[in-house]
Amino acid sequence: MANYFFLILGYLFGSLPFSIWITRFVKGVDVRDSGSGHATTTNTIRQAGFGWGALVFILDVAKGFLPTYLAKEYSTEIWVIALTATCAVIGHCWTIFANFRGGMGLATFGGALLATTPLAFLICLILLLTLVLLIRHSARASVLAGILAPLTLWLFNIRAEAFWISLGCGIVIAIRFLIDWNRKYRELWLDREKNKN
Repeated sequence: MANYFFLILGYLFGSLPFSIWITRFVKGVDVRDSGSGHATTTNTIRQAGFGWGALVFILDVAKGFLPTYLAKEYSTEIWVIALTATCAVIGHCWTIFANFRGGMGLATFGGALLATTPLAFLICLILLLTLVLLIRHSARASVLAGILAPLTLWLFNIRAEAFWISLGCGIVIAIRFLIDWNRKYRELWLDREKNKN
């Protein structure tokens, strides 16, 4: 029974909508009402500035790191660690504290990997950046990164907690980013929609 506590903890940690709270505090607006329409670091940067966006990024990474670290420290079951991380990403994407309209999950996924295998985090980050540069469409690159992350870690002989975390979180990431598959972009890193002339 105690193992399921970590899954709930992961979801609740992941659900903390820092970009929504911080942007509302700083600017008095809902971060989801403009830009990409998601509660993300990049949307926070657009509306509240780089400093606040950096804070959101750190907190979103922490949302994945802390519950995964606790699950790793106090549970010997790999499935508990992997599902705790996955639940944190699910919570970030579909937060119970903001009508189930959250972010996209990449930073929280990264935090979960950092809690177990920092090398896996680095490999997945390089994979994502490579795909973004090749495809030049961050949503499609993220879908593919979510699908390819487990295979990539397997090829690098990373097959413990980080592999299973990448499998669970990768599926969630891929599903989440499908919503933006056809979004048009003007700026590669801030994924703003093109202005219509």
